[in-house]
Order: sequence, then structure tokens, then C-alpha cells
Amino acid sequence: MERKTLKDIAKDLNLSISTVSKSLSDSYEISDATKKLVQDYAKKHNYVPNKVARNLKTGKTNTIGVIVFNISNTFISQVLNGIHIASHEQKYDIIIMQSRDDIEQERNAIEVLRMRGIDGLLISPVAHNSNVELLRDLQQAGIPVVLFDRVQHPLQTHKVGTDNQAAAYEATKHLLDRGRKHILHITAKNIGITEERLNGFKKCLMDHNLLFDPKLYLECDYGKHNEIENSIKNHIQSMRDKHIPIDAILGATDDITTLSLGVLATLGIACPEEIAVIGFSNIHIPNSLNPALSTVVQPTVEMGKIGVEKLLQLIHAKYPVEEFENIKLKSHIIARKST
Repeated sequence: MERKTLKDIAKDLNLSISTVSKSLSDSYEISDATKKLVQDYAKKHNYVPNKVARNLKTGKTNTIGVIVFNISNTFISQVLNGIHIASHEQKYDIIIMQSRDDIEQERNAIEVLRMRGIDGLLISPVAHNSNVELLRDLQQAGIPVVLFDRVQHPLQTHKVGTDNQAAAYEATKHLLDRGRKHILHITAKNIGITEERLNGFKKCLMDHNLLFDPKLYLECDYGKHNEIENSIKNHIQSMRDKHIPIDAILGATDDITTLSLGVLATLGIACPEEIAVIGFSNIHIPNSLNPALSTVVQPTVEMGKIGVEKLLQLIHAKYPVEEFENIKLKSHIIARKST
């Protein structure tokens, strides 16, 4: 079947191309009767808008680029759901790419998305200073950027994340209130959330007259994701061999929190009798784990929606934006048997 164009529809209905275009866009300038006539005809003849032609005319693609560290991560998939909901409502398409927590892969994703003609970029950066000059180049080229989740980054723009310090403070307090005083904090190295969550952990200890012990702190390299479990296992085993007391674990990411629970089972350490576990995790099956996992749950869908909202504000701004928001959403704790 030959593909109908705007010109074809206009000729067939004896209307101007402008009237047909406005009718298909549901413009208020066109009567309801004419709009119905055009839209019914277009539907009957399977008319598909020529996005390329529209993009050349407007200079916009109505497409948002999104870069995440791992699509399979539960936290990220939930944020992407929020991004999809908000972009769909605003009739924007999204192109999703992964950095795999690798700075070079992140650089490649930024460059590819720029070549694809995105109108703006949402990104959860690999590290606290990764590809900052490349992102600034995007901004200088008129392509706005908004950061989400990992927002400890020098780029000047809107940032949407969790109040990480407050969340880590409350999780630490949750453990202290249950009599745990030798808490191992396990986090990821240089990913943009590490510092705030560590600060919340330290502040809570200090407020409870406890000293921060560097031996009770472990940074895992997210660039070597397959080694995280072994890092946790070796550290806990080493502490026990050296008779360094540990009675709780605070995990700073989804993977670290759930892997810690598995490591304890592997080592034959009873949870929570010997070591309690709580951490940041948005997995859907905490009650199915053994024991059920206590979690710090972040407002992921809301984060994605607000990220799109802030990006579209920058895309549609008539004048340069010089004042930016650092939005910190509140998490909440769900206590279960692991604590």
C-alpha cells in the first residue's frame, strides 16, 4: 500500500496542507468537524507522520536520551518506569543507553546520543566527576542535561536524588536502637552517593558517642561488578579471623545489600542473631529472602518523573537558566527480620 503524505491527504480532501497538519495536531484553530474528517481519513489510510521532516522543520526531535549504569538493576528499572510515564505524557520518546559503570562506555553513550539529535539528556553518572567536560559541551550546544540518583557531580544543572545523608543516618540509628554498635558500612567507590551516605553513617555514630572505625568500612569497585561479592566475603572473613567485632551491616546500594545477606549465609553466619543487615534496596522480593530483608526504600518512580519534568523545563526555557535545583527526595525504612 502506498504511504499517504500530508500533501496526498490535502489533495484528497480538498484542503490546504496547513489545515491538514493542524487537524492532525489537534489545533484549536481548526473546527472539530474538520479535525474529525482529517483524522478519520488519516486513520483509515494508515497515515504515519514523517518525523524526520518535522524534525528538520522545528530543529527538535522530541527525544530524550537516558544513560544509566545498568538496566537490569531493580532501582534503575523503577526510575526508568517513572521516566517512561512522564515522557509518554509529554509525548517525548526516550533512548536508553547503559554505561556499565565504565567511564569510557559512558563517554561513548553521550556521543552517540548527541549524534542521534536528542533534545536533552538524563544521566546517572558513573563517578563523581565522570565526563564533566563532555556534558558541559552538550549544555553549550543547547542540549540540556539533568542528573538523577548519583548527583554528587560538579556539573551545574538540576539534580534529582535521594536525601542520602538523612537516609543513611536513619538506617544507622535503626541498627543502634537494636543494640548493634559494631556496624560495617559497605559502599561503592566514587559513584556519587558514597560521600553523603558515609557522612550520614558517621554523623549518627557521633551523635550516639561512637567513633568511626575505618576497619568497619568497605568500598567495593563497581567497575568490577563481578568481584563485589568476593570483596564482601573476604572482608567479613578477615574481620572474623582477626576477632574484630561486627554485629551489623549497612549496605549502600541494592547489590551490596542483597549480596551481603547471601554472603552471611555462605559463611554460616546467622542473621540477625550474629549480624543484622539493612541497606538501600528497592527489590520487589525482600519478604522472600531468608531472613526477610530490612530495607531503605527510595522513591524511584517519583525520581524519574521529576527528572523528566526538570529536563523539559530546560528544553522549553526561552532564556538561559542560571539557577538550578538540588532536589532531595525522602526515603523510608521498612524493618523486617534481618534486623
